[in-house]
Amino acid sequence: MVRPDTFHEVREHLADLSDEQLEARFWELSNKVVEPLVELARTHTSPSIERSVLMRMGIDSTTCMAVVAECEKRGLLGHGVGHVVYVCMQEWGCEAPEAAKRLAEGDGWEIVDAKWGGAR
Repeated sequence: MVRPDTFHEVREHLADLSDEQLEARFWELSNKVVEPLVELARTHTSPSIERSVLMRMGIDSTTCMAVVAECEKRGLLGHGVGHVVYVCMQEWGCEAPEAAKRLAEGDGWEIVDAKWGGAR
């Protein structure tokens, strides 16, 4: 069975778009496709998942437990604890284990609150 070539018919609605408009359309559709996945990840995480993420970032389990517990208390699990650590890494210019250690010791939560406005 030979499939008919329908390329020109199915792209008619795109034919008059510039490269910039095509790129904008691509990103619009890409974001629309992943939106349900992002929402699912945001609403279906748990402390154990977040600890696992931190451990894969090279953070020891004791520090992971402390950071995840504090994030849970602050209502930040849905933002991703790895993201919390990443924001602090960027602010401090250090690696993940050091940023997590500082968070576990109580430093940096003002950075987190500034980013997420005290999510609670």
